[in-house]
Amino acid sequence: MNQLRIATLAGLFAAATALAWAGAGLWDSLGNTLPAVPLLAPVILGLIAATLLATALSLRARLRAQRERRPGARPVDRLMAARAVVFGQASALVSALMAGGYGGFGLYLAMERLDVPNRRDQALYAGLAVLAGFAVVAAALLLERVCRLPDGDENDEGGNGPVGSPV
Repeated sequence: MNQLRIATLAGLFAAATALAWAGAGLWDSLGNTLPAVPLLAPVILGLIAATLLATALSLRARLRAQRERRPGARPVDRLMAARAVVFGQASALVSALMAGGYGGFGLYLAMERLDVPNRRDQALYAGLAVLAGFAVVAAALLLERVCRLPDGDENDEGGNGPVGSPV
């Protein structure tokens, strides 16, 4: 499984920001009403970030207990860890796009008239969504780092065993 690259995530964010900013400008210049940024956008992204962070911290504690050979330490199933990493990577990619989209929209709103209370609120919601999107990316990168196999352990036989188990 390939690791996420910060440059890829930054590129997705930048492209989505530019497209959203240009799209909002075009939409507004045609005399249409700009769509509203939902208040739940930063809330949902924040919940995903919290889920990823809780998973990463739980797996890190379980792996540390297993490495230290604590009595009663539960092993971590490799398939479960791989699924968690795939969920984290997918969340990071989608969140980079969403944060870029909300960032571009919020940037357009901030460059226009912030004296209108509705636009100011929409710009605030968009900014919070960008911050929550960054939190998802950070939590996903932490989860990926926690679940990384030690060097030379990726082709061992019996790959269904627990992560960190002796070969």
